[in-house]
Amino acid sequence: MTATSNTPHYAPNYTPTATAAWKTLQQYAQQATGQNITDFFTDNPQRSSQMSLQCGEIFLDYSKNLVSDQTWQTLLELAAQSPLERHRAAMFSGEKINTTEDRAVLHAALRAEIGDQSVASAAEESDQRVRLVKQQLNSVELVSEKIRSGQWLGSTGKAITDVVNIGIGGSDLGPKLACSALQEYAHPGITLHFISNVDGAEILTTLQKLNPETTLVALASKTFTTQETLLNAKTARNWFADTLGLENAQSSSHFVGLTANRENALAYGIPDDQILEFAEWVGGRYSLWSSIGLSIAISIGYQNFVEMLAGAREMDLHFQQAPAAENMPVILALLGIWYSNFLGAQSTAVIPYCERLLLLPSYLQQLDMESNGKSTTVDGKPVDYQTGAILWGQTGTNGQHAFFQLLHQGTRMVPIDFVAAAVDNLSNEEHHRVLLGNMLAQASALMSGQEAPEGEPYRHYPGNKPSNVLMLKKLTAKNFGALIALYEHKVFVQGSIWNINSFDQWGVELGKKMANQLLASDSADQTELDPSTTALFAHIKACQE
Repeated sequence: MTATSNTPHYAPNYTPTATAAWKTLQQYAQQATGQNITDFFTDNPQRSSQMSLQCGEIFLDYSKNLVSDQTWQTLLELAAQSPLERHRAAMFSGEKINTTEDRAVLHAALRAEIGDQSVASAAEESDQRVRLVKQQLNSVELVSEKIRSGQWLGSTGKAITDVVNIGIGGSDLGPKLACSALQEYAHPGITLHFISNVDGAEILTTLQKLNPETTLVALASKTFTTQETLLNAKTARNWFADTLGLENAQSSSHFVGLTANRENALAYGIPDDQILEFAEWVGGRYSLWSSIGLSIAISIGYQNFVEMLAGAREMDLHFQQAPAAENMPVILALLGIWYSNFLGAQSTAVIPYCERLLLLPSYLQQLDMESNGKSTTVDGKPVDYQTGAILWGQTGTNGQHAFFQLLHQGTRMVPIDFVAAAVDNLSNEEHHRVLLGNMLAQASALMSGQEAPEGEPYRHYPGNKPSNVLMLKKLTAKNFGALIALYEHKVFVQGSIWNINSFDQWGVELGKKMANQLLASDSADQTELDPSTTALFAHIKACQE
């Protein structure tokens, strides 16, 4: 079913718990406590091949899940009985599915090509968006290549050697992850630095190591009003003033602005030709594909940046075109719902067996938990079922010597996504064989377990712990883009089935409002504050006197 202007993208009377599939899954969940994953393989020798698929150069094996064939079919029915298909069509066609902010959700347009939109009524507008994005990304190409080639000069005529990206949330996490993940392609003469936290120690210690004559600040803020970003920018401006005598450094060649609000950037003092724009409909946690990704293009080169977009587009098309049973984002989303809503899992772990993907769990925390950490449906009703799971993780093999003890012998169920690359040009055969051997062994041991020797119950491994394996052929820019888009769409699918708005983040507003009120008065004499906060404020003041 395709969304139209006369059909809301959500079903007003839809409640996931009222569907026939949900009720059946509740019954299956009671049976699952007596099931064992290894028995599924005994009963069905073809399970591994039947429960694996490939999209581009990403291979997914989801056979090690506590999901019977019968349960899996019912999970697919749950997706069919939800507004997912309608919601997906509405997102890609440009409807304002972010209803609380009256915005379209069009991050996929940042990597689309002319003609991708199959809905005739939306095709012309879609192609216009593609042209706008191409125009905006042309500025990214020009600026990044000028910096990489040594033609972008600081105020004293020296080429740029260090780029400091100042942003927070989506203006930091995505670019920082991409530059770390794709360091194989990094420019040898330019170092990227990322400043996000308002903690002054972070920016001050970073700037102390740099030469201001060869440093460029990329000030990344959608609105150019973000408190943390502007405070860090002020500190950077003061640094340029103290070291180079630049009283208005933001107007010099040492600053560029990355924003959806050109007017605010101009008012701040950024020169017009040093402002790189992106569209207002780009959500912060989906913005690495836009001009916010300038630091990525500087690091890996614009052509590799384009390859990253191409990989994401490949996953976009797969998500739109593949049937649910063969659709990688849908599969991952349904498995997550099974564990969270029916088997009581409170968290999920993402374990990359690649040190360059160290920041992947942190990036996915924002993507998933900011998107689906909601307790109100799209039509304003309180939910009475679990929504977004807690996401965490660390790289293997480090995690094996830390929290894997809990995964193997603890009392909690923690579904795991293992992520790795089959080929790694930065490693060697021995290291990579050991790395991947550890990952495969961990996934197998978690599933199979082991009986304890006589008299040594502490050596019992219960097994039956579920996991997925996502295997990239190589960690290329294209495959990285596809991986991130895969998780974007997984989050979207879960939000659609849960009937929540995955694209707002009102939950962060109250804390910011209270912080601003407290800082504005600089006094604990506030009736709005609770007694504990008042006492803590007074204690801090006493310590600082």
